[in-house]
Amino acid sequence: MERMIGQISILVKDYDEALKFYINNLGFELIEDTQLTPEKRWVVIAPKNSDGRGCNLLLAKASNSLQENFIGNQTGGRVFLFLYTDDFKRDHDQLIKNEVKIVRPPSQEAYGQVLVFSDLYGNLWDLIQPK
Repeated sequence: MERMIGQISILVKDYDEALKFYINNLGFELIEDTQLTPEKRWVVIAPKNSDGRGCNLLLAKASNSLQENFIGNQTGGRVFLFLYTDDFKRDHDQLIKNEVKIVRPPSQEAYGQVLVFSDLYGNLWDLIQPK
């Protein structure tokens, strides 16, 4: 097997509120939700129809005040995640319909069409349709 990044952990305040946002607002799907302890779950999501291609997100509930300080700002205010699409208009329309905050409106760049949005905690994402 080739090496690849399989999952990235993203800090969340609450598993269920995060699942609701990512599934209902961004169109992700639940891959796994396993109770590990009374406080901790193994919750994995991915963009719908990604068919195991790319990287999954592991929703990691902050377990102490230090971790809570980084919810929504895991990269110091920089774009954190890059969501690629084959239909920019469809996904842009979905973001607007679901009242996802658009931080930077669509623009055409050398690499493709892009906009920046924030998730429910303020993490910044690029939505990109590559050329």
